Amino acid sequence: MSVKIDRLGSAFEKTISEILATEVKDENIKFVTITGCEITNDLSYAKVYFTVLDMDKRDETIKALERAKSFIRGEISKRIDIRHTPELRFIFDESIEYGNKIEQIISDINNK
Repeated sequence: MSVKIDRLGSAFEKTISEILATEVKDENIKFVTITGCEITNDLSYAKVYFTVLDMDKRDETIKALERAKSFIRGEISKRIDIRHTPELRFIFDESIEYGNKIEQIISDINNK
């Protein structure tokens, strides 16, 4: 992957976090943390990875992000100077949940 695309992914990650924190009105999105962003080489798609504080609201959050996707994409196009803003795909980041599970298993083993 090129340095330009990596840099653009970082800029998207930061910008989307700012938009979610300050612009989006939906309460289901307020506690979303953007954990990463991968942009395809042809700049057509951006996979945006996220987690939520309350795992019970995971499905509601996914639906809320889908509803806000076009607004977020429009805001990105205003803030980042790029000819074509990629289509956004929000993907729940399982890695943190997986890491917590592994930590719990290790903790259980150590306590025995």
